[in-house]
Amino acid sequence: MRVSEGMSSLVLMIGPGHTLRQAARLMAARKVGAAVVHDADSQGYGILTERDILRSIAAEQDPDVEIAGDHLTRDVVFADPGWSLDEAAASMLRGGFRHLIVTSGGGVAGILSMRDVVRCWSHQHITV
Repeated sequence: MRVSEGMSSLVLMIGPGHTLRQAARLMAARKVGAAVVHDADSQGYGILTERDILRSIAAEQDPDVEIAGDHLTRDVVFADPGWSLDEAAASMLRGGFRHLIVTSGGGVAGILSMRDVVRCWSHQHITV
């Protein structure tokens, strides 16, 4: 099975100026654990995860003041839609993260979470 079959093509995109509270509300409303942060003025795409927000709050930072651009991961691993789910999972395990931004043609095509990988693998075993 390929990344393109397991990824979500509906991606929450936010700007680096969103506060962590705004990001958390958007993530909760869409029931996702990560948002792709697009900063056209700098390094392109980054990712903000629920884990990043949790770390900030645990450090007693104010989620109404802290912004996504200061808490996101900029050194992102991008996945190709043609990768196998095994390749994607191995990449996540090596990097110690749970989300991959899937790109195609220079743009964001989707996002793949470890939960998506497990769901696909489970479905494959049930239907086999």
